[in-house]
Amino acid sequence: QVQLVESGGGLVQPGGSLRLSCAASGFTLADFTIGWFRQAPGKEREGVSCISNSDSSTAYADSVKGRFTISRDNAKNTVYLQMNNLKPDDTAVYYCAADPRLWDGVPEENEYAFWGQGTQVTVSS
Repeated sequence: QVQLVESGGGLVQPGGSLRLSCAASGFTLADFTIGWFRQAPGKEREGVSCISNSDSSTAYADSVKGRFTISRDNAKNTVYLQMNNLKPDDTAVYYCAADPRLWDGVPEENEYAFWGQGTQVTVSS
């Protein structure tokens, strides 16, 4: 069965780091563009980063550029989001999602076919 499972969230102080994992089962992750999204209470879900299924091209939201890094390990069928220099505004539930289409640019949110259940990231002193 198709499934995405996020892990690695937790409580961290400002300036700290976390690495989130998105593990796929029931499909080959290398065939999909994988995106990371986040949603804070009372706010709309926003795109954070994505990595393509073609040449592993990456894209980042301006708010995380230079601090977050997305990568994939096809042997482990897993995509990672390394988050450094975390800020309180990064506090949110983080979701990964998969888009099966060939890369034609950064996918729209409604173009992702599969979603995980999310992992909580809290940045606080």
